[in-house]
Amino acid sequence: MSTALRRTIFLIVLLIAWEAGFRIFDWGWKFPSVLQTLHAFRDGLMDGNLLAATLGSIRRLLISFVISIVVGTTLGFLFARYRLVDDTIGFIVVALQTVPSIAWLPFAIIWFGLNDVAVIFITTLGATWTMALSSRTGIKNIPPIYLRAAQTMGTGTGARMFFQVMVPAAFPHMMTGLRVAWAFAWRALVAGELIAKGAGLGQLLQDGRNLGDTATMLCIVIIIAVLGTISDAYFFKRMEDKLLVRYGLATAGKS
Repeated sequence: MSTALRRTIFLIVLLIAWEAGFRIFDWGWKFPSVLQTLHAFRDGLMDGNLLAATLGSIRRLLISFVISIVVGTTLGFLFARYRLVDDTIGFIVVALQTVPSIAWLPFAIIWFGLNDVAVIFITTLGATWTMALSSRTGIKNIPPIYLRAAQTMGTGTGARMFFQVMVPAAFPHMMTGLRVAWAFAWRALVAGELIAKGAGLGQLLQDGRNLGDTATMLCIVIIIAVLGTISDAYFFKRMEDKLLVRYGLATAGKS
């Protein structure tokens, strides 16, 4: 039995158990049935609110994620290469990673207002520190002989060394950092959208709570879970496999 078939059977059984539990235990409005959730999903698509909210959230997420990759990777490189930077700024970053990014939302609202900039700001914070520390770990774990061999072959110590040697060698740690940063960014995004204005899944979730519409609330949760699964399976996993093969860390048949 293939993995896809096993997962399909499991989902069917889960849906049947879900609907049966709703009818047997009479959950009422506290938790919707399968049919209620499907109706809410259909209504949300027909009136356009669900699609607009999803596109709005993805736009904010992608902007934040790109910024966090650039800033986080740069910081990680500086931490790994310069002891003074690691002992000062790196120490602060480790401390900041323990602070939930949503804790900065009141500051973001004061600085930027209840708008997209505030949401993008805290979403970027949610992913940047993870990228910085994973890049730092990956670069620090590069065997010194790789760097000496690259210098002997004329790569120098600048951009060529970074892109041709350090990034490929640190790739396994950086890939893990990308996946974790993506998950953290999603959490910060939805938390920020619960408060900030504008179309987004978090705002739609808040509207559902205000109206007691648990079916719509569950639709949002399912959409976030599906988007996370699709992005990991069809983007991060495939990118990881291709880069592992490209840099000789895996064979094409075993990627």
